[in-house]
Amino acid sequence: MQIKILLTEDQKLMRIGIKSLFSDYPELTIIGEAVNGKEAIEKSKLIKPDIVLMDIGLPDISGIEAARQILEYNNHIKVIMLTSHISESELTASLTAGASAYVIKDISTDFLMSVIKMVKEGAMWIDPHVVPFIRDKNSGVIPSRQLSRSAFKENHSNLTQREYEVLKLVVDGQSNSQIAKTLTISEHTAKAHVCNIIQKLVVDDRTQAAVKALKEGLV
Repeated sequence: MQIKILLTEDQKLMRIGIKSLFSDYPELTIIGEAVNGKEAIEKSKLIKPDIVLMDIGLPDISGIEAARQILEYNNHIKVIMLTSHISESELTASLTAGASAYVIKDISTDFLMSVIKMVKEGAMWIDPHVVPFIRDKNSGVIPSRQLSRSAFKENHSNLTQREYEVLKLVVDGQSNSQIAKTLTISEHTAKAHVCNIIQKLVVDDRTQAAVKALKEGLV
């Protein structure tokens, strides 16, 4: 099954470069292009992509605001934010808007393709270059400390220890199949744990669960 992608990038050379990367990956196809946020919103409604590759720095509204409006209209679409620099405020805003991934543009081609596939499966991914920077800044998005086990149980006693382990892997961007392999459980069991976590944290999907876990210092 092909993954349908809407590419949103205002710079023509960047669009050409990104499109050329997809020629070696027949399972991924760019079904549309947008040069600004408003066009991305409209095209998302018309062509219904699986993934929107969204540049943050757009000439009209920001890619973050465009992502928020796209996901507000259709939360089945996944948005991957693309940026050329590390920004704590942009990461926070991107996750709050509902983006599934935050990617620095110097990412390798193979890794970008892997991120796209993981996000399509429901995983969340944050560029490894960003995490140390944010922790050094003591960001409220990714706390510099972990809760003690006792504090965790006190604040989230409805999550089992196994669900806590699964939640950490969800935050790391692992799909259900990857979680299953990591914990040596069936994919069906991994999916069940993720569903339980979503219900217990009172969120709509695994991306929101990961964001809540990061904001509240669960991982």
